[in-house]
Amino acid sequence: MELKELMKESGIVGAGGAGFPSYAKLADGADTLVVNGAECEPLLYTDYVLLQKEMPMVLSGIQAVLDYAKIPCALLCVKEHTAVRLKLKDGTKLADRIILKTLPDVYPMGDEISLIYQATGRVVRPGNLPITAGVIVLNVETFYNIAVKLKRGTNLTEKYLTIAGNIPEAIVVKVPIGVTVAELFDKNSIIIPEGHIVLDGGPSMGKVIDPDSAVVTKTTKGLLILPENCEAAQSKFLDGDKSIARAETACCQCTRCTDMCPRHLLGYPLEPHKMVRTAKGAATVLPEMVISATLCCGCGICESLACCQGISPKAVINEYKVLLAKNKLRYVGKEDVSPAQEREWRMVPSERWANVLGVARFDKVGKYIGEQTSYARVEILLRQHIGAPSVPCVEDGTYVNKGDKIAEAAEGLSLPQYASISGKVSVYSDRIIIEKDEA
Repeated sequence: MELKELMKESGIVGAGGAGFPSYAKLADGADTLVVNGAECEPLLYTDYVLLQKEMPMVLSGIQAVLDYAKIPCALLCVKEHTAVRLKLKDGTKLADRIILKTLPDVYPMGDEISLIYQATGRVVRPGNLPITAGVIVLNVETFYNIAVKLKRGTNLTEKYLTIAGNIPEAIVVKVPIGVTVAELFDKNSIIIPEGHIVLDGGPSMGKVIDPDSAVVTKTTKGLLILPENCEAAQSKFLDGDKSIARAETACCQCTRCTDMCPRHLLGYPLEPHKMVRTAKGAATVLPEMVISATLCCGCGICESLACCQGISPKAVINEYKVLLAKNKLRYVGKEDVSPAQEREWRMVPSERWANVLGVARFDKVGKYIGEQTSYARVEILLRQHIGAPSVPCVEDGTYVNKGDKIAEAAEGLSLPQYASISGKVSVYSDRIIIEKDEA
């Protein structure tokens, strides 16, 4: 079986992003493989720990993709602070055709488009896929999962993640996919202080979750416990309609949100200040400007750092994104673009960004505490990836062993799911629950 089919069979997705099925990225025509180990957001140390503990496995996965896709070289990209901790220097040859590439400690360096430019000097045309620039990008953990499939024949059932924030010690754990956040926290003696929220993901782009009902998915990179009065938390509760109304009345007509937009600085036709100025009438006044909202990476710099009036250009853009998605519209550029000369001096240092979000005081390097397998219950969501949800292939009441297939890939872009623990199955419309026997 070819690598592409093995990756699909294993259920491998992008380990820290939107959950795009990784097999679908292996297109012809790439000359550079970019390994995303940037660990873009503050407080997350999952990729760092993986590189520290499992570098040979990661490199093995990279080489497998290089061989399959006939790509000449790979750049393992990490920020400077990670390279220092790993005692590696820019340009170090890690293995055959694999070179270490250090990135500046700035945010949002893990954004795929920014990463490609920083690593290769190429700008992907707005709205186009990286392969159009001769590049394939996959996450560090994705390569680890590829190696696990190739070397051990094991399908994807476990997840590395950071647990951090306002807790005594940040940790990195390896747990079964589908474990409940409540049981995970209880097992690790983690208590959520009063007046705090829990995020699945980083402080900038992570989503607020209910720790009593949420579960770990294939894309969970971290679980952060943060005060609800810090900027990182408050930005999650902005109302889109109110943000648009405020934008119409409070905008002081400056251009800082556009001046500091990472995608705009790469030459993309994304101008948040114009969307804010015209607000509700933007779609009528400048429809071509609104469709460029699909170019936004959602980093939040315009919202938390650039605007001096308390407006959220990001919230306004998100409203347009929803409208455009409903109408299946997106911006696709046909012309090359060039980065602005001032880009280098407008990038946001990671330390400054952590302070802006109010999370710098919680930044502790995650301590790896190993693999945890003794969980009593998991909930395997049928939609943990972009594309069609998985289709159950087990029945209520049946017993499955860890690693058994419990859901098939649907037609088209989709992935299967596997049991991450052994136990009795309960099948629902959106998930499969597995519970260990009490005995």
